Amino acid sequence: MTDVVDSDELLRRMHRARICAQEEARTWQDRSAELRPTDPEAAREAAVRAVAYEAVLRVLDEVLTPGRHPR
Repeated sequence: MTDVVDSDELLRRMHRARICAQEEARTWQDRSAELRPTDPEAAREAAVRAVAYEAVLRVLDEVLTPGRHPR
């Protein structure tokens, strides 16, 4: 990656990444709930993925809007 981007482009990319993380967290949460009755192991794995995306989302929230989010 040798592309040089300005701060506005970096901010746009971070906002897109936040939206993506939010969508993925929601998708994996739904998948976990869907699988829970029939496949507990897959439901657990989906829940772990949801938590990972939630962590990414918290980091991006803090970077994009510092100090506004409870710990």
